Amino acid sequence: MPNIITPRLRYNSTAVRPQWEDLPPSVRQLIAQRLGGEVQAGPSAGSGFTSGFAAVLRGTSGPQFVKAVNSADNTVVADCYRRESLINQALPAQIPAPRLQWVEEHCGWVVLGIDAVDGGRLPDTPWNPDELTAALDAYTITAEALTTPPVRLQRVGLKPVGEDGDFADWRNLTRGATPTNVLPSWMPLGLLDVLAGLESGWREAVAGNAVLHHDLRQDNVLIDSYGGAWICDWNWPCLGASWFDLVLLLATAYADGHDATSLFRQHPTARGVTDEQLDAALAALSGFFLTTGGQPPAAWSPHIRQHQTWCGEVTLRWLADRRGWTF
Repeated sequence: MPNIITPRLRYNSTAVRPQWEDLPPSVRQLIAQRLGGEVQAGPSAGSGFTSGFAAVLRGTSGPQFVKAVNSADNTVVADCYRRESLINQALPAQIPAPRLQWVEEHCGWVVLGIDAVDGGRLPDTPWNPDELTAALDAYTITAEALTTPPVRLQRVGLKPVGEDGDFADWRNLTRGATPTNVLPSWMPLGLLDVLAGLESGWREAVAGNAVLHHDLRQDNVLIDSYGGAWICDWNWPCLGASWFDLVLLLATAYADGHDATSLFRQHPTARGVTDEQLDAALAALSGFFLTTGGQPPAAWSPHIRQHQTWCGEVTLRWLADRRGWTF
């Protein structure tokens, strides 16, 4: 088991969300109409890093997972929900993702009704081997369906990974553009130059035309009552090499003592990927997460910085293990 210094979050309690009773009466009425009558509300979801309402609600038509946010209070989350609704409707049918049933905008609120996964829950932490296999299998199906962008997703508009910004965090640290005091105290500064060199190859390493989920975290996976895995929260898809999605997911498995490199090599999306390509991706992700995790606390999510720092540490320690570094 690797020595991870940053405490791991309990991903079922990272969000601060309103409860059903906190929604405006007109929004509750709209949802009740969509669900076929009186609503039986479960507790708000504890997972995620946004402040929008999210809960499984049950009406006469059955359960649905409902998201809702006031666009006046949180424009960013409202835009994410709108984007998610467009992406979800354009996903190929074979992808194991909960499907959008309806979307409404009412009095400034954006409201989504999504299929509730039967018995849906977050994967166990640490990763249960069977659930990890189910998640990897679900991504195999997903990647096969998205090897080339389906026409409906092309119409939504997808950008290449990194088009909106470079992973240049280690390089910025080496040239002084970012102060090193944003890094955790355990970070060996003697590795900055080699990390910057590896990071410089990330864009070429992950280039491709496949559609990526681009946020394939452990807490964006649900396990159903039959042990199958579902990939949720399609907010940030982009274009690149399919295997890039696996890196962060398998980094969480590395933290739990799984042989992440072997699991990566065994996955169909990783065929032909070189050691240098994988290491470039790990360098890019670790630099991004460690520097963003060192930023001031975010008012919109009290746990996001710890999550980012933990992701940065596990990707860096996986890379260090592969390279034979010790710290």
